[in-house]
Amino acid sequence: MLNYIGKYVILTTEEELSLLSHISYRKYLKGQYIIQQGDVCKYECFVISGCTKMFHMDHLGQEHIIMFAIEDWWTSDMGSFISQTEADFNVQCVENTELIMFHRDIIEKLYEEIPKLERFFRQIVERALVASQKRIVRSFSLTARERYLFFKNQYPEIEQRIPQYMIASYLGITKEFLSKIKSQITLNS
Repeated sequence: MLNYIGKYVILTTEEELSLLSHISYRKYLKGQYIIQQGDVCKYECFVISGCTKMFHMDHLGQEHIIMFAIEDWWTSDMGSFISQTEADFNVQCVENTELIMFHRDIIEKLYEEIPKLERFFRQIVERALVASQKRIVRSFSLTARERYLFFKNQYPEIEQRIPQYMIASYLGITKEFLSKIKSQITLNS
């Protein structure tokens, strides 16, 4: 994690030690929830190993996957974390997952002790916002085939690790339609 943070801000040895003394480490098993809809998100999580999915479960029980997170990515229900209101999303482990977790109160304390971390987290949130906005534009401006090809090219390591029905949910299509798209791509190759 320190290497990851070092891409954005340079911490002194003293600042690194302070940061490390305030983090929590936790292992989750495949299928376990990190946060569930309706709960208040208390942690911002950095993925050391494994894979998570963030999704919304609608009133019909349909799962709508918003994002995946793998090594060196962040995951949580950011809206709930920031506002301390009920989560709109679930975050569930797709694989056995190891996380570094930052409790909301601890982050505020770290911002005071190490002001560089506030800049770091601001940059992370800005990047997440831009990625989210671009995904929204792709969802209404690209065909399902184009969205799949973008996902496949942008995130090849994720596609190899998760079931096809999850990719279909992320793309907003059925698994049968995804299978048809993949067959057409294979035939045209």
